[in-house]
Amino acid sequence: MRGTLTLTWILMVCLSQVAVQSQYYSESLPYDPRPVKVTNLHFFLHETLRGKNPTVVMVAQANNTSNDNYSSVPFGTLYVIDDPLKIGPGDNSEVIGNALGLGILAGKNSTTVVMYLDFGFTTGKFKGSSISIFSRNPLIETERELSVVGGRGEFRMAEGYARLKNYFFDGTTVIIEYNVTVIHY
Repeated sequence: MRGTLTLTWILMVCLSQVAVQSQYYSESLPYDPRPVKVTNLHFFLHETLRGKNPTVVMVAQANNTSNDNYSSVPFGTLYVIDDPLKIGPGDNSEVIGNALGLGILAGKNSTTVVMYLDFGFTTGKFKGSSISIFSRNPLIETERELSVVGGRGEFRMAEGYARLKNYFFDGTTVIIEYNVTVIHY
C-alpha cells in the first residue's frame, strides 16, 4: 500500500511538471472591436419570366407520380436566376449590378420560394462587393422581408434584412423594389 501511494505521488509530481513545461507562448492583445457600419441600399430587381431573353429559367422539376398537384409551378421546382439590378423601375434605368442565385418552390400548398441570391454590384461605391440573401420568400405577399446572411468586399461578414415590395407584374416582367439594411464591419 505504501509503495502504491509513493508511486502515485511521484506520478502526480511528474505530470504537473509536464503541464507547466508544455505551455505555449502567447501574447495577449487588448480587445479592439471594429466599428459597425450600417448601410441602407435601395434598388429595383428586374426579372423577365418569358420571351427570347428570360432572366429566370426552370432547371429541374419534381417527378410527381400523382395528380394531386395541378399547379403550373409545382412543389419541388428549381429555378436559376440572373436578374439585373437597376437604380429605378424604368427599363432605361442605370444597371448597378445583378442578382445571381437559385429559387426552389418549397411550399406544397403555397407559392413560397426558398431563395439564395447573391447581389453583386458592378458600379459606384460598392463596385466589386456583394450581399448574400438566403431566406423564405412568400411570393404572393405584396410586401415581405428576407434575411441578409453574408457578403464580400465592403459587405464582408454582413448581416441584416431586405424589405421587398412588388412594384410591377404583367405575366412576363416582374419588378421588385428592394430596401436593404446591411450591418457590416
